[in-house]
Amino acid sequence: MTLLVVDDHTLFRRGLIALLALDPGLLVVGEAGDAAEALRLAPQLLPQVILLDNHLPGVMGVDAIGGLREVAPASRVLMLTVSEDGQDLAAALRNGAQGYLLKTIDGDLLAQAIRRAARGEPVVSPELMGKLVAAFQSQGAPESALTPVAQASPPSDASAAVAQLSPREEEVLREIARGASNKEIARTLDIAETTVKIHVQHILRKLGLSSRVQAAVYASDRHRAE
Repeated sequence: MTLLVVDDHTLFRRGLIALLALDPGLLVVGEAGDAAEALRLAPQLLPQVILLDNHLPGVMGVDAIGGLREVAPASRVLMLTVSEDGQDLAAALRNGAQGYLLKTIDGDLLAQAIRRAARGEPVVSPELMGKLVAAFQSQGAPESALTPVAQASPPSDASAAVAQLSPREEEVLREIARGASNKEIARTLDIAETTVKIHVQHILRKLGLSSRVQAAVYASDRHRAE
């Protein structure tokens, strides 16, 4: 899996590249210190995943996402930053980032997140889920503005749909809100991963949602309201 690392701190960037090199399934094909360099390299290297810091000189990472997606539409942009600001998180996802992770993430979990992002799965650090909900709510963003990331509020018939969730589906939904992958959910609940996938499909259908991030945001929002 090919990666482009974009971070203005040379020491951190080189350390991250060295860490990623320990995984034989990951290959860093390029590095950049700012958004301009990233925009130049992305269409040449066509990496599967672009690891993008937010606090870059010149153009901020969240503002560079659109340009990166334009010049390398097949690449997934995964934010890796120290910023825990809910507005940065919401802006990154709204602009098309596949996920938003904090630099404090464990190396093994980062590798897992990269693979999930490459498969098109949204990934957000679990501790930021509450801030994601709060950011969308404070902005009062309309449904169209949140596409394809997440809606702050569930569809109008979601309350009735929740009553139809089985106890097991409720457990799976709680794990999704934690940011757990299907494999992690299967391990936690001691069920097969294929069973988890079926539960996730049922949850999305019953709640009228289209992604795991929407389900996670909805679950966190409901928990805050209880």
